[in-house]
Parts: sequence; structure tokens; C-alpha cells
Amino acid sequence: METATDQFPPLDQITRAAVTTDEAAFYLNRKPQTLRLWACYENEPVRPIRVHGRLAWPVRDIKKALSIEFQ
Repeated sequence: METATDQFPPLDQITRAAVTTDEAAFYLNRKPQTLRLWACYENEPVRPIRVHGRLAWPVRDIKKALSIEFQ
């Protein structure tokens, strides 16, 4: 059985500009539905990019949000 850590590589190894909602939720330690609410309200630390009705979460913004949390 594949665990979440096997499924999602470390964030610093991601070379894509954006990740899916499930991936972003894993990295931010939130549930995917929480991120979908963030997308609706557009007032949270990470705002998604909408691509043909789908959400893409910028890796740069996720890293920035995580660095703020740890300071």
C-alpha cells in the first residue's frame, strides 16, 4: 500500500510551477476541501490559478506560506 509520503515527493523536489489540490493540501497539512474553500473566498495565504475550471496551486506561494508559518 502506498503512503502519502510515497505518493507526494518532498516540496523542494517539485519542478512544476503548480500542483493539484490534493498535492497542495498534503504540503499545507490541510484537507482538500479546505483549499477549495480558500479558492472560493480568495482571502487565504495561497490563491490558486484556475485552468479550464480546475485549480492549480502555485508551488512558489505554497513555499512562501510555509516559510511564514515556521518563522
